[in-house]
Amino acid sequence: MRNLKSIHRSLLTSPPGLKLTASAWDVASDSVICAFGPTKDNVLLELRRWKKYGKIFEPIAAWDAPCPLPDLECDEILDLHYFSDSFTVCLVLAGGDLIVVREHPQAGEEKVEIVGSVDAGISAAAWSPDEELLAITTRASTLLYMTRDFENVTDVILTSDDLKASNHVSVGWGKKETQFKGKKARVLRDPTVPETIDEGVLDANDAKETTISWRGDGTYIAINSIEADSRRIVRVFSREGVLDSVSEPVDGLVGALSWRPAGNLLAGIQRLNDSVRVVFFERNGLRHGQFDLRLNQEELSTWGSQTSLNWSVDSSVLAVRYNDRIHLWTMGNYHYYLKQEVFLYSKDTCTRPVSIKWHPEKPLHFTLHGQGEHPVVIGPLSGFENTKAILPESIQRAVYASLVTTSPTSPPIDHGIVAVVDGNYLKLTPMRLANVPPPMALHEVEISSNIIDVAITICSNPRPRAIIGVLHHHGYSQFEWSLSSMVQNPPVCRFTNGFWSTDTDTATNRDRLYLQTSFSGNVSLLFSKSMEKSTLSATGEDGGHMSQIILHETDIEGMIRESWTSKSKTYIVLDHNGKTNSELEERAQGVSDIDMAGIEMALSRFSTQSIDAIVCGFETEHCVTGLANGVVTPATKDIIFSLAENDLEIPPDTPESDERCRSIERGARLVTVMPSIFALVLQMPRGNLETIHPRALVLAGIRDNISKKDYKNAFLACRNQRVDMNILHDHATQQFLSNVGLFIDQVKKVEHIDLFLSQLREEDVSANMYKETLPGGEFSQDLPGLESSEGKTSKVNRICNAFLEALKGRTSTHFQNVVTAHVCKAPPDLDAGLTQIAGLRSKNSDLVDAAIEHICFLADVNRLYDNALGLYDLELALLVAQQSQKDPKEYLPFLRKLQGMSVLRRQYSIDNHLGRFKKALKHLCDLGAFDEVKDYTVKHGLYPEALEFYRYQEDKLREIMRLYADFLLQSGQFKEAGVAYEYLGDYTSASEAFRQAHLWKESLSCATLTPLPQPQLHSLAQTLADTLLESKDFFSAATIHLDYLADIATAARTFCKGYFFADALRIIGLHQRPDLLESVIDTGLVEGMASMTELLADCKSQLNAQIPRIRELRVKKAEDPLAFFDGDVNGGADIPDNVSLAMTDASTMGGTLLTRYTNRTGTVGTNATRRTSKNRRREERKRASGKKGSVYEEEYLVNSVGRLIDRINTVNEEVERLVVGLMGRAMRERAGAVENAMAEVVELCKGCLDEVFKNDVKKVVEQKEIEQEERRPKGGEGVLWDTMEGDKQREAPLVKDFDRLSLLGR
Repeated sequence: MRNLKSIHRSLLTSPPGLKLTASAWDVASDSVICAFGPTKDNVLLELRRWKKYGKIFEPIAAWDAPCPLPDLECDEILDLHYFSDSFTVCLVLAGGDLIVVREHPQAGEEKVEIVGSVDAGISAAAWSPDEELLAITTRASTLLYMTRDFENVTDVILTSDDLKASNHVSVGWGKKETQFKGKKARVLRDPTVPETIDEGVLDANDAKETTISWRGDGTYIAINSIEADSRRIVRVFSREGVLDSVSEPVDGLVGALSWRPAGNLLAGIQRLNDSVRVVFFERNGLRHGQFDLRLNQEELSTWGSQTSLNWSVDSSVLAVRYNDRIHLWTMGNYHYYLKQEVFLYSKDTCTRPVSIKWHPEKPLHFTLHGQGEHPVVIGPLSGFENTKAILPESIQRAVYASLVTTSPTSPPIDHGIVAVVDGNYLKLTPMRLANVPPPMALHEVEISSNIIDVAITICSNPRPRAIIGVLHHHGYSQFEWSLSSMVQNPPVCRFTNGFWSTDTDTATNRDRLYLQTSFSGNVSLLFSKSMEKSTLSATGEDGGHMSQIILHETDIEGMIRESWTSKSKTYIVLDHNGKTNSELEERAQGVSDIDMAGIEMALSRFSTQSIDAIVCGFETEHCVTGLANGVVTPATKDIIFSLAENDLEIPPDTPESDERCRSIERGARLVTVMPSIFALVLQMPRGNLETIHPRALVLAGIRDNISKKDYKNAFLACRNQRVDMNILHDHATQQFLSNVGLFIDQVKKVEHIDLFLSQLREEDVSANMYKETLPGGEFSQDLPGLESSEGKTSKVNRICNAFLEALKGRTSTHFQNVVTAHVCKAPPDLDAGLTQIAGLRSKNSDLVDAAIEHICFLADVNRLYDNALGLYDLELALLVAQQSQKDPKEYLPFLRKLQGMSVLRRQYSIDNHLGRFKKALKHLCDLGAFDEVKDYTVKHGLYPEALEFYRYQEDKLREIMRLYADFLLQSGQFKEAGVAYEYLGDYTSASEAFRQAHLWKESLSCATLTPLPQPQLHSLAQTLADTLLESKDFFSAATIHLDYLADIATAARTFCKGYFFADALRIIGLHQRPDLLESVIDTGLVEGMASMTELLADCKSQLNAQIPRIRELRVKKAEDPLAFFDGDVNGGADIPDNVSLAMTDASTMGGTLLTRYTNRTGTVGTNATRRTSKNRRREERKRASGKKGSVYEEEYLVNSVGRLIDRINTVNEEVERLVVGLMGRAMRERAGAVENAMAEVVELCKGCLDEVFKNDVKKVVEQKEIEQEERRPKGGEGVLWDTMEGDKQREAPLVKDFDRLSLLGR
């Protein structure tokens, strides 16, 4: 779908008396090396350099080059090559000389040196693409390979025995005999046997030349030569000089040969009696397709008598060379397009094809000049038959760009018209209406001559139409295409103008090259070039010539970038050759003479990769995309258009999660974009078209429509492109809620509004699903207080309520939407929807059935039936039941039974049937059936509700409370049961309930209020004391012994067990029992000191053992994480390079980092079975045990240290009380020992906090970015995941300070 557009053309005339014979590129300086001579009249050979934008040839060297072969009139340059790295020119002459010209010779080197000679003469020569090997064929039928130092490395003789190298078996690529001819074909032929076999007959006009062509990678070379004066063959040799293949015989094959740099095809020319065509060969010598060059008999006998070929460096363009012109062909979808016809300046044809040199590194850059007997000059195009002036011989330097010619892409005129040039045919397709795959097109327009350039614009007045300007070799034609009938009617020609001259001297018009065309409003702009100047001509809407601008700067590199009309001026952006802005005004003349309202010009450097158009001297800036989309209106001042690289964000290649990305075929290229329908047309590498709707483009259009409050188009775009409709609300929440009525008015259709309401969900899709497609710097259009004021309200309910409010006055037309709004709430408000339908029966009974059917479609009909019953509307329930699959034999008797009941009994029965027991209980209470209430309360456990209903009826309240107390006692809720019994005054039952709840104070208090007999009270107290001792509540147990059992000794002994020595001493002194000091207090102190010392010693030994082990584990993990998790299955041994280490589902020796610690080999699918609950329980047991050497050991040890610190914090106060007690009984040494042991353990705990509980223990495993997104795995791997997550989140515990007694010193 791309055309070749001329973006640069430089011209330079040869020096007087010199004939241009060869040229070569200097890729370092982007200049051209030109060779002049020798000729039969002058043996002088001169090299000159033509620099970029230069106006003269700079001399390099000159010398006489007489021909050593008597059969040649003069020597001829077969190959001219420039080595940019050494500033050296290498020439290969037909006479056999190999000449090196050094631009900067070193000491002892000659500037011009003949480095070698072939006595037999040379027929062809070519350097390899890497410039390391020179291939030469001699007139003695030999092939020579020479290095860059001109050392002969290979010498191969070309003989007729080479024909035996290939035994061809053709499979008939593209031949009719290989096509299916139907079941009724009488003769089934072998498709590998063609109907006619070529014998390789030579063309009568064969020039007898030899051609050499290298493959792009330099590994093979092809030689096209005549064998035994009978047939032409193409030999393929390897870089080592080994014959690889020989081509099959082809009648009329001539000497042209060019190997496509991509390497898949060799192109040659086949001349037949009535046609000339390009034929292709594979490397093995077999034919592989062809195409016709479209020449008639007259053209074959004149300028098409000699033909040659050259591929561009990127393999995209095939240049076919004729005697006075070249044709540039491209291929798409297996069709070859003639894209450009480039002429020399001379009307006379030459005897040999023109010379073209493609740039070795830059695609579509080439030089062009003539060669042959007649003087070669660059003239205009072939449409000037009466011109007799002939210019001096010249060379031209051309640059083309591969661009798509489309109509404007700014809505609403983005019809996606694409124009494809194919010789003198223009193929037109409006992609918005018809996606016709190339090489076909919706319409084809035939032009009188081959096309140069095409431009398309859209005009709306007086009627919408497309204007197509076609610049061709005979003139300029303009076509009109009605937008209303584009499919049915082809474009109609409005006018055709031959090229004109505004100069008095008509001869100067002969040397003008017309290169480009463009539109500025309805005015056509034509850009042309000559030796002295460049010209911009303006053509009116009626085809009349308006005026022109003459630019004295001739080397304008580029094209008419853009043009637009604003107010009283027309702005034109041209590309220039790098001149400064101060020179721009001096370039233009005749601006004031333009008959248009006014013209402002801009010249900017051309770049196909970036956009940097500059308009002189201006102050404001706009993004260039605004100009491209037609939304930028230039002000009276001039404008600078720029596109900063920082403004372009390239998203990561994650199409599965990023809406901006989309997977397409590799090599696809953009054709056109149609924003109005959110469409993008791509051309695949093989040429077929695909129309896609990129999410970024669709969402941009939807957001734009939302901003314009065009909710209808936004809704339809969401519906057609499957975009979440929540974006209609989420993109501009406040705006949407304020314009719900406008939304309803625009969308109108009830079904569409229902679709929107049914798609609502709580997620904010603008902030989550589609956040990547938001342009940088774009903020929400909501007010700041919206979320704070309504943050607690469900988004879905908020929208549904807004719709219900807007639909209050439209129930006659949008009642279905009202029902949908109720049902779509979260949770669905089915009762409100059914109530709305029930209220409709009295107003419009005709809509009831439709409404019932609709609500049954939206919600579960069984649930709707229950809700209808819950409204106590039996008629409504019947309507719903009729829409369900229920059996009438089931629900009709039930409804009849309900119909015969009283109102309260019916409501009770319905609520009981629906499981609404609280409401049913309330209806029973209203009925006054207290016995039924008690039974119903006990059956369904509705005690709190029953108590609430009878809170003002004391007698019934106490009965319900007794039932509730018995229920609590039976269910094990002893505390609540005791309180209930105490409320009822049943202290005996309350005391027993409190005893079972281990509430000794409440139990004993209730027992004394009963009152219980003394023996029973004594037994109860003893039982409670024993229970408290078992639970280690020594203080409470001692209090019972003291207050209720009057056992002073046991109470004091119990206080000592809990380290409450001060309380023990208090009661001994209070009751005058000094005899208990030694037997109870001292004994308790000694026993407490022994147990505490043992505990502290155990803690100290545990810390001394576990902390070094933790340190050791962490060092190992930091040094080699995989080895720590047992991942080094080879024990550190070297692994061969040819052994794959990648894990698969069938791997039995590895897995993920989470599974390698187990050392289990298992069977195929082990990773899958680890996800089972059995493995999870096994891993949990391993984690709990913390076995030494397992991956869980570190976690177990850290948790163990944490538990130890918690234990030390618990005994802190006990140790303080113990130390004070020991000092009080004059046991100073023992008190000091306990205090020192405690202080030492506390210091150890504080010292290990930073090391044991540091936060970076998982540096190897932890990755913060993944941590936020990863999900917990299942099974055994999930247990290890919990372990690692626990390490990341664990916080260091607090160690309480231990206050030492100052009496013991420090």
